[in-house]
Amino acid sequence: MSANRPPTLIENAYVVTVDGHRRELESASVLVDGSRIVAVGDIPSDLPADLTRIDGAGHVLTPGLINTHHHLYQWITRGLAADHTLFEWLTTLYPVWAGIDEDAVRTAALGGLAQLALSGCTTTTDHHYVFPAEGGDLLGAEIDAATTIGLRFHPTRGSMDLSEKDGGLPPDSVVQSLDDILTASSESVARWHDPTADSMLRIALAPCSPFSVTTELLRESAVLARDLGVRMHTHLAESLDENTYCDEHFGCTPLQYMESVGWVGDDVWFAHGIEFDDAEIARLAATSTGVAHCPTSNARLGNRICRTRDLVDAGVPVGLGVDGAASNESCRLLEEAHQAVLMARARGGPTALTTRTAIELATIGGARVLGRAADTGSIEVGKLADLVLWDLNSVAHSGITDPVAALVLGAIPPITASWVNGRPVIVDGELLTVDTGQVAADVAREHRRLIAKAA
Repeated sequence: MSANRPPTLIENAYVVTVDGHRRELESASVLVDGSRIVAVGDIPSDLPADLTRIDGAGHVLTPGLINTHHHLYQWITRGLAADHTLFEWLTTLYPVWAGIDEDAVRTAALGGLAQLALSGCTTTTDHHYVFPAEGGDLLGAEIDAATTIGLRFHPTRGSMDLSEKDGGLPPDSVVQSLDDILTASSESVARWHDPTADSMLRIALAPCSPFSVTTELLRESAVLARDLGVRMHTHLAESLDENTYCDEHFGCTPLQYMESVGWVGDDVWFAHGIEFDDAEIARLAATSTGVAHCPTSNARLGNRICRTRDLVDAGVPVGLGVDGAASNESCRLLEEAHQAVLMARARGGPTALTTRTAIELATIGGARVLGRAADTGSIEVGKLADLVLWDLNSVAHSGITDPVAALVLGAIPPITASWVNGRPVIVDGELLTVDTGQVAADVAREHRRLIAKAA
């Protein structure tokens, strides 16, 4: 047993393993020692006297949820441009985001990450691509916030080099030169990226989108990412406006354009992926290129419905993402599983996406998208102890026959406990790592400061 802290035994829970056999175990136990799961179901009898026991009766134990797309800095700009199209929304908000700095980003990240933790997320990425010249160390600020909250973190060093004067959407003040972006990207990987199996921090490179970066940046970022051995991420196929833009500027679809600059492969994942046709879905599957499905944000911005069932059936790695808080003010990952089911059924009928597939997308699917399926995303011996214990004893859930349906279709349950890397993050619904009341006050202050600066 681990010498660092006593092992933890979670007993009597309904365990949704999401393992290779998709086992669900009634009134079962899971043993955690250090950062790893060491037993599932069959628990050894020679347990130490200082063992921590957690009674999971009336609870569901799942792998920690994995968020594959976010923009944490947007936590302090929620509620703006609430009735706009995607391109209108972007042009309205870019001038506000141009005022962010280290304090704003760290505070926004603390708020956004706290909300993720409190709604069952244990691993998240973040796509940060706005770097004002006087903003300071913005990537470092959000990494510090993630370390404080205690989540496993996959931030991306995003970028934009195509401003309004060059035919792009962002203002000149938030774009950088190609050389500055490549230098900063390389330095970010050298400074923070940890490729080890139990890593709490990995970096990816993430030019923003086809309509905010140059072709040269996309090509050079792909070369650099592969030289450095890190993943690649961007927005793609999100809206009809994007289809029109790529047709007018490149004479092809968004995916055809991205493939022409080296952006397909098992080290790439795209956010949204709404507008792919049959041939493109087949191409994504053949290259193991991932998709972060963001149903709430897609609906909030009035985009069309992602072909989630077709992507999954084709074998495309698919995870769920809350997207930025300025286009999804709640940012609760279990809500994305709920919306994924509803959106898929609205498009394809009542059997288009099951509740269990939705849980898979939120766990092992997200792990595949982020390249972490070997060490997280399911409850299996040897995997990292990223776990969530959901309480179904409340009036909102008691009497629901199927515990998985209760999770996905019912109200979001209270969390009795969650663990990241085997360490408790939530106990009895309370986040252990920060004072959430103080975080809320700080978020309100930074929101007012940013809006005042933009005005």
